[in-house]
Amino acid sequence: MDFIHVHQHNKLQRRQFIKVAGLSGISFLLGGCGTPAFEDLVGKLSEPLNQKFENLIFNSQKPVSEFSLSEIEPKALIVNTFRDTPIIDTEKYRLIVDGEVNNPLSLSMAEIQALPQTSMIIRHVCVEGWAAIVQWGGIRLREIVALAQPKANVQYAYFKSADGYYESWDLASVLHPQTLLAYQKNGQPLPVDNGAPLRLASPIKLGYKQSKWVTKISLVSYLPPFKGYWEDRGYEWFAGL
Repeated sequence: MDFIHVHQHNKLQRRQFIKVAGLSGISFLLGGCGTPAFEDLVGKLSEPLNQKFENLIFNSQKPVSEFSLSEIEPKALIVNTFRDTPIIDTEKYRLIVDGEVNNPLSLSMAEIQALPQTSMIIRHVCVEGWAAIVQWGGIRLREIVALAQPKANVQYAYFKSADGYYESWDLASVLHPQTLLAYQKNGQPLPVDNGAPLRLASPIKLGYKQSKWVTKISLVSYLPPFKGYWEDRGYEWFAGL
């Protein structure tokens, strides 16, 4: 295969990835963002991603059945607190994405909300035995990961929260199309007690895996000694549904 054909093949593969990952509208949506540094960052999507990451995106990840608007249970989501609810200035808030990545990120809420929004109505299941059907709105976590350009050896994501809570996930679950960083609940801005400005939401993990008040995501090749607040106290690490 000559250089021209290789180049064309790579461009086609890249376009396919962007379409599958839901990233095709980012450049357009950021046109009015007015942040040159962030526009430069999004331009990194033109660079090749590692093959393992692309394979996880392209390989079919079975979606979980969702619910209708009429099935939402607005009062069923119980507020569980780890410590006191943290006070976060959303104007100063930054989501840090670091670790084994080519493009570390520091994103404001305005920049995050400028990315393509996804909404889903799913059942939140707590290990304590209760559940709630909730509509979450936000951005697919895999789109944030794509912007950070993870290195080929990345296997896990480690999450830190403003209240000191910590969690870790396997990469495949992080990249699941229904794993969100949510900033809306039931069509309204996410309440502080439910994790504003940004929390994890996914139908494939138990509730204690879905960190609230997320401030930092580290993409790493190994699990840290402290795997998760409840896991370090005997709870199951994978906690899948």
